[in-house]
Amino acid sequence: MRKWLALAALIVLSACVTSQRTFTGQFEPPPANSRIVVMTPDVQLSILNATGMQEPREDWSRSAREGVASAVAAHVVAEGHQQSSLDPATAMEGRTGQVIRLHEVVGASILMVNYFGMNLPTRKDNFEWTLGEGAQEIRTTYNADYALFITGRGSYASAGRVAAMVGMAILGVGIPLGGQQAYASLVDLRTGNVIWFNVVTAAPNEDMREAEGSSQLVRRLMEGAPL
Repeated sequence: MRKWLALAALIVLSACVTSQRTFTGQFEPPPANSRIVVMTPDVQLSILNATGMQEPREDWSRSAREGVASAVAAHVVAEGHQQSSLDPATAMEGRTGQVIRLHEVVGASILMVNYFGMNLPTRKDNFEWTLGEGAQEIRTTYNADYALFITGRGSYASAGRVAAMVGMAILGVGIPLGGQQAYASLVDLRTGNVIWFNVVTAAPNEDMREAEGSSQLVRRLMEGAPL
């Protein structure tokens, strides 16, 4: 729920968001041929009906997960690294599951603290987040040096919603037609530090439901990643 709220806020605040963040402590960017495990993207999409209610669409979510995963894997390989995949749903037991759940909390906290008005004075120019030494569990179990997490949320307007928007526009009232957002985080599994984080709000040509749209979104999402 926390991720849903934080990502939904990006539509309203996207103009105010400074997207990329890089670890402000000491770290080394992944050297060539690093082993990077790419978590199956956590993408959930819905249809926004005429009344403004969001109805989950698993078919859209599945297509988006597959498209984003494929584009991210291709990007990692193109940058000269070894890529492997891990579906978190198959690894939620034991310490690995604890680390994955911890990342969900840390990622949501990064959004709220470093991107929105909940910033703390000590965090204003400080981007030092970590999953702790427990992240080494993923490194050992899955033979990886880094982990790349992708999260996406969004909604698309139904025909009824579009019709309602047109009708309300005549009365001078604007209503939203949905939107999509995604964030990525790169974790050094030796230290647990989140060494890079980026947030994007999807452009019209970045429809995650389509392969080309996913590719376009991932291209922009991964810009500036220290790979």
